[in-house]
Amino acid sequence: MTVADGADVNRSTLALGSRAGSGGQGEVHRVGDGTVLFKEYKDPGKVDGGALAALVALRQSLAPGDRDRLDGLAAWPLCRVVEGGRPVGFLMHRAPERMTWLTGAGTGKLLELQYLLRPPRAAWQQVPQPTPEQRRVLLLACVEAVEWFHDAGLVIGDISQANVLWALDPQPSVHFLDCDGFRQVGRGPVQAQAGTPDWNDPLTPSSEASVDTDAYKTALMVARVLAQDPYAVPGSGLRLSVPCLNERQEGAVRRLLAQAAGAKGTRPHPSEWRMALSERDVVALTGAKPRQRPTVDRTVLDGVRDRRPIVLRPGGGPGEGPPGTGGPGR
Repeated sequence: MTVADGADVNRSTLALGSRAGSGGQGEVHRVGDGTVLFKEYKDPGKVDGGALAALVALRQSLAPGDRDRLDGLAAWPLCRVVEGGRPVGFLMHRAPERMTWLTGAGTGKLLELQYLLRPPRAAWQQVPQPTPEQRRVLLLACVEAVEWFHDAGLVIGDISQANVLWALDPQPSVHFLDCDGFRQVGRGPVQAQAGTPDWNDPLTPSSEASVDTDAYKTALMVARVLAQDPYAVPGSGLRLSVPCLNERQEGAVRRLLAQAAGAKGTRPHPSEWRMALSERDVVALTGAKPRQRPTVDRTVLDGVRDRRPIVLRPGGGPGEGPPGTGGPGR
């Protein structure tokens, strides 16, 4: 079996292995050696096969370098899986091994964003803890990914604590899951828009998604990672508990968080977050002063699932999250 050309694959040809996870809209199975996963929809009748085909075609249309970039950033649909001529799911690459951690019992779990939203706990001894500088770089990687998706003409939709993975080695990086929830601007979704409790735009119904709702959820992500608070929201009074920003960065981040709490259409763009979190100082560009020629008196001018947070059991480790978060891939 090959998925290189993005052509539909018949379900009957798949060598299905064990189940890797389950969510509200589908179940995920390992295929073959497990490097590729199959997400099978629970209700194929509610799937827009054309929208799913468009996501596959978008990846196929990219230049090799951009395709590699997409594969590094996301568990993107590689091809549709069909049965009786009807799409019943899709194939995707497994999440990178570096974005998992092993529990004391040897069970693999995904390194989800939610582990950055609380101070480290004793039960998380096997979860790598970023230094303050690594935390800033992880956030920078998140907003750069959102910017890349938007520049590609995509709306992410469900940005949340369970849909973004991260790793520190070989460098801080992120990886987005549930990418059949993405949509191309101007197109409908593959399925009804999924939302995560406490991660919705208060000014927009959870059934709707746009570049603007992405902008608000990006601000939620920044606020919660910096405050180590899973319920923090954008605003001018937010407490930033992690000392990972210099004076210039903190001032810029605070201005953008206050801006993100405003009206629709005024939320900061990902590029603004990128500049705020960057190491480089932002230089304000001003027009050059006019110079006068000595002999002439005139001016010369120089010339884009239902998710539950970690619940700590009394005296124990993290409780089980939503179905599908217990394995090395989704």
